[in-house]
Amino acid sequence: MKVFMIGTQRSGSNLLRLMVNQAPTIAAPHPPHVLERFTPLLPAYGDLQNEANFVRLIDDVVRLVEVNPVSWGVTFDRADIRQRCRDNSLVAVFGSVMDHMAESHGKPDWMCKSLANVHFLPEIERYFGSQARYLYLYRDGRDVCLSFLKAVVGEKTAYHVAKQWDVEQQLALDCGRRVPSSQFLALSYEELTSNPESTLRLLCRWLGIAFSTKMLDFHESEEASKTAASGKLWENVKKPVMATNTKKWLTGMTPDQIIDFESVAGRSLVQLGYELEFVDRVQPARTYDAEAKAALDADNRARKATVKEELPPEDLAARKPQEDLLASIRSRLVTV
Repeated sequence: MKVFMIGTQRSGSNLLRLMVNQAPTIAAPHPPHVLERFTPLLPAYGDLQNEANFVRLIDDVVRLVEVNPVSWGVTFDRADIRQRCRDNSLVAVFGSVMDHMAESHGKPDWMCKSLANVHFLPEIERYFGSQARYLYLYRDGRDVCLSFLKAVVGEKTAYHVAKQWDVEQQLALDCGRRVPSSQFLALSYEELTSNPESTLRLLCRWLGIAFSTKMLDFHESEEASKTAASGKLWENVKKPVMATNTKKWLTGMTPDQIIDFESVAGRSLVQLGYELEFVDRVQPARTYDAEAKAALDADNRARKATVKEELPPEDLAARKPQEDLLASIRSRLVTV
């Protein structure tokens, strides 16, 4: 069984990952975001039907995993990864790496919590077929937005976060309409944090595994300690479930930010059962002409640059090995 968590970051995915990782049959490592990071780089490898090119891709993917900020604690055999691939594709390499990882931890199944996989569903569905399960984790987009505005990653205006969030919710909802119900489950962050045991029992029934009380003690696990120590972004995973970590956008975002978010992503909020605060109740949705979009783009770029400059040294150090590797691969694009 191959479980793909889909949706948008800052929705409680590390919380759920650590819970699932406590199950005796499912390995859920901290993700190096293989599909998200390597798909744009594939031109650097040329024709993957050429064995040398494909082997080079395998080596680079494994190297990315080996320098992941949260170690997987696995030794990889490149030849074994190659042998496991059913075709010469990036998704095959990804699946082989995950299979090897799970077996190394003595578990038959795995879960990838890279929510950006929602952008690569056609290729995932093609390669994994009925083996794949899609776990859609969603959260009130305005709380997601507030989290991104404070985080060291992601977009930095409500307009830009809303654009991303809306697209990704629609991709996930489309997946739910497309695949059999046995392969798709939607869970809300709010339900997970307010009723963790009942929500986890529902998840376990869908996965066909036994519920373990260890899943509720995720914050005491070695994996939680490793994750929390790897950067400020994940420091909360050492804490128990925070049942009150919802609707913070009501006080944390300005009315102007909330209106921007609801104007762009209101349809997804409503589809997921969240009430709008301003749009259609107090005022109509905003529209954005070319000049307004350009101003928002400039603001977003400036805010991202400021956040990058203020990144704590320990976070920079943890991310540097992967960034250096990806930079070296990008440099190949110049010569291909």
